[in-house]
Amino acid sequence: MKIKAQIPNLFTMLNLFCGCVAVVFVSKLDFDSAFFVLCLGIFFDFFDGFFARKFGVAGPLGVQLDSLADMVTSGVVPGYVMFKLMQDSDAFGTESYLPYIGFIITLGACYRLAKFNIDTRQSDSFIGLPTPANALFFTSLPLINASFFDDNFSGIIYNNWVLIGLCFLSAYVMNAEIPLFSLKIKNFSFAKYKLQVFFLALCIILLALFSIYAIPLIIIIYVLLSVINNMVHKNTTV
Repeated sequence: MKIKAQIPNLFTMLNLFCGCVAVVFVSKLDFDSAFFVLCLGIFFDFFDGFFARKFGVAGPLGVQLDSLADMVTSGVVPGYVMFKLMQDSDAFGTESYLPYIGFIITLGACYRLAKFNIDTRQSDSFIGLPTPANALFFTSLPLINASFFDDNFSGIIYNNWVLIGLCFLSAYVMNAEIPLFSLKIKNFSFAKYKLQVFFLALCIILLALFSIYAIPLIIIIYVLLSVINNMVHKNTTV
């Protein structure tokens, strides 16, 4: 067994380990640590594919391992975060079954990951919101709420009916037939990748201004830009 062939799998296992640790932090309501570890897991998730392509060792085992690791890091963790947010709320409380709706996100992520493995259209772009982006959106919500001492803002973030709506919307957007542009720039050409360059520049500006609090806004902008881009391309080809 060549060591080089196992390097991508090692990164995948590190992604899975981060997902497991994040679950522990969420169980303790330590959302800050959970978010940090989840980001580390997504970092490892990016580089397992990078090294697989770099070393020419991509294969079916790596594909399955990647999806199983993502199921924990980008599926279980955000669903558990939403469960704990709603369970911790005064509106539902610990005796209610409604907080379990948070795991709709986990179910949606599972279905999206299974579809991704057999969908040949998603080699250069995405169909539906990728699970890591979805996970970042939901795990950043409690951090934002804890940092803003505004009752109106907290009322929106911790409104359980809003959270329930977001759970169902998340499962839909991850699996909807919405083409989303990829951030993989294989050979730099501003004319070809101007949308990606604009989006990345906007991300840098928003992160510089608002730090991690810009993450939900960045995810929303990513989806909206993709929808607008699809409409423009559709009109130009008609």
